[in-house]
Amino acid sequence: VEQLITEDEDSVNDLIQKIEAVLLPYKLLKIWETDLGEHGKMILFSGSDGTTCTLRCYKGGQITINIEYYVADLHDSPFNLKELDILEQKIRKETSSVSSKSFPPIKRHTSPDPYLFSSDERFFEYDFDKLVFEETTPFQKVQIIHSRTFGNMLVLDNLQNLAESDLIYTHTLMQFGKENYAGKEILILGGGDGALLHELLKETPKFVTMVDIDDVVMKACRKYMRSVCGDCLDNYDGVNYKVIVDDAIKKMVEYSQEGRRFDYIFGDLTDIPISNSPDDELWKFFRTIINSAIVLLKPNGKYLTHGNGFGATRSLTMFEEQLEDLKLPVKYTKCQEFVPSFLEYWVFYQLTLVH
Repeated sequence: VEQLITEDEDSVNDLIQKIEAVLLPYKLLKIWETDLGEHGKMILFSGSDGTTCTLRCYKGGQITINIEYYVADLHDSPFNLKELDILEQKIRKETSSVSSKSFPPIKRHTSPDPYLFSSDERFFEYDFDKLVFEETTPFQKVQIIHSRTFGNMLVLDNLQNLAESDLIYTHTLMQFGKENYAGKEILILGGGDGALLHELLKETPKFVTMVDIDDVVMKACRKYMRSVCGDCLDNYDGVNYKVIVDDAIKKMVEYSQEGRRFDYIFGDLTDIPISNSPDDELWKFFRTIINSAIVLLKPNGKYLTHGNGFGATRSLTMFEEQLEDLKLPVKYTKCQEFVPSFLEYWVFYQLTLVH
């Protein structure tokens, strides 16, 4: 509303009375009011069915109305989009508001929880309809949730990891069609969903070693995401591949001591961190991973990894700054691709040693 209205006590009281009249047919009655001084006023309404409504009048001319209610079945919601639009138009008319916006109900305490977030902290509501698998391991919370749009989705610690719809993610990570993996020695760090291993094995490599610390992820994907991993996780010792359940850093130390070298190393672990400084523990972990990996590359080898969402610009910039200060000098290229279940563009990096 106009700012002058919320700066005058009588005008504010008149505004509240008008909104109160609009809410009355919804059986919402005022039960409490308080003056917040320079922060305006707060009024609480309540209905006999347990519905509550909080009205905030800010001195800057902003009015917020939050309605909270419980229904056992989401189809019984008293405030669908049509009802919300009607309520919004009534309030807008009575208050002569300059602008207004209503939002669909946020669903809390539902199973499965439909909400995940983008890399730049935007709010996504998915069409999840079934929690397929859930277990908390010593390393992370592992879930596989079915989406009507994206199929089964692997979610680790409440972050989208991979869905059945996301072949483009794996193909972009491996630079499908641009790199020649035939007869090559390959190391995958992470990759517990099995998607990268499955796609690489189609390229007739000499041998692929995959190291992932969480066997629960691999067993769950083996059972519930076979369209992603195929049968490569059925047996951890294949003709030209081996899956090792262990710590990736520990294994890289062993490979270094053994003098092993690889044509390609994939960093398919957690996403690069989103933080204010590259000095926290997760950034130290990333530097250790990359430094440990690049010394295992053959002279013309490549380290391929995923970064973060295109919108996480600060995080991506920090990552690129870290690449300038590794134990061995590297040069890098990057690309981006839209990943369906992430609902955003994702950035991928390709590192080579500078000789």
